Amino acid sequence: MRAIRLPHGAAVAVTAAVALVSVSACADKDGGGGGSDAIQVTASDTECKVSRTEFPAGHVTLAVHNTGSKVTEVYIYAPGDRIVTERENIGPGTRAEITAEVKAGSYEIACKPGMRGDGIRQKVTATGQGAPRPNDPRLDRAIAEYRRYVQEQADATLPKAEKFAAAVKAGDVAEAKKTYAVSRIGWERTEPVAESFGDIDPKVDVREDGLEQGQTWTGWHRLEKALWKDGKIGEEEKKLADQLIVDLKDWQKRVGTADITATGMANGAKELLDEVATGKVTGEEERYSHTDLVDFQANVEGAQKAYELLKPVVSEKDPALAKELDERFAALYELLDEHRDKGSPDGFVSYDTVGKDERKKLSDGVNALAEPLSKLAAAVAK
Repeated sequence: MRAIRLPHGAAVAVTAAVALVSVSACADKDGGGGGSDAIQVTASDTECKVSRTEFPAGHVTLAVHNTGSKVTEVYIYAPGDRIVTERENIGPGTRAEITAEVKAGSYEIACKPGMRGDGIRQKVTATGQGAPRPNDPRLDRAIAEYRRYVQEQADATLPKAEKFAAAVKAGDVAEAKKTYAVSRIGWERTEPVAESFGDIDPKVDVREDGLEQGQTWTGWHRLEKALWKDGKIGEEEKKLADQLIVDLKDWQKRVGTADITATGMANGAKELLDEVATGKVTGEEERYSHTDLVDFQANVEGAQKAYELLKPVVSEKDPALAKELDERFAALYELLDEHRDKGSPDGFVSYDTVGKDERKKLSDGVNALAEPLSKLAAAVAK
């Protein structure tokens, strides 16, 4: 789960209009304004200006310049706050280029200074039909396999979550702590797809500082705080354990209906690395249990799964990228291996024992993988 939560209606990554991801950013305050066909987006603390409000459907590039004093995010929303594409963590004075595949229709481009709230929005329209997509049976197979994978992960999560919930309901703090992290692995592996159902994610995976106004705190992290910080289980927590299972069954039932595309898979892989960078490496995600490394590995495994399914196409279209991704994934797993603990119920040391230098190494490994991974969707779409 990312550090700052989206509004309840927001769906992330894999959506009906979704798809491609080619995202890059630079710290140059003056250069990098995008090509002549790019839609210029000037994001300040109080405005979200776009150079064009109508453009042809198809591949659309946003050249974003954050002129404000706060870190911002930029989104293209389809009706119902379904996210077509997004770019987080655009620092003050920096630029980012976002390329998305947009179908004909009405949308909103939103800037979110401070990475909070509904954002400052501009209505835009994509016209025409866009260029037809080339048919590639390998991508069809990849999508089918990935759909099976996300369903398998949801199916496997339920019994583990039920075991965790049973321990909570029994008032067994020790057993609940032991089963907490492993109950989250399937969710973390497929988080972008899970988040595409915007009403489920805020129920099961929100942190206290990510709550929207008036939102009741439920889910894993609410129980995490009770177990590790409060050290006790009351009647409220037992009810929350039941609710967690209800919400996860809803996810399990609906996950097979997610709109999955090849470029959406690539996009999701990059988002999983962003999740690691913004929540796991920092220790913010599991701030009470310190089981961040379990989530970390699950995010990386989910990203690698999407990449491996797309690899036959990527290897043909951009062999150098495939080679680099293979190397970067292997290097990141080696870094994770340095923190394994066979005596731990979840296989890793507690993250609060990982020092500043070691965290820096993990962060560097994540960044080294994230950069080439941001090119994956563009390679698939060639």
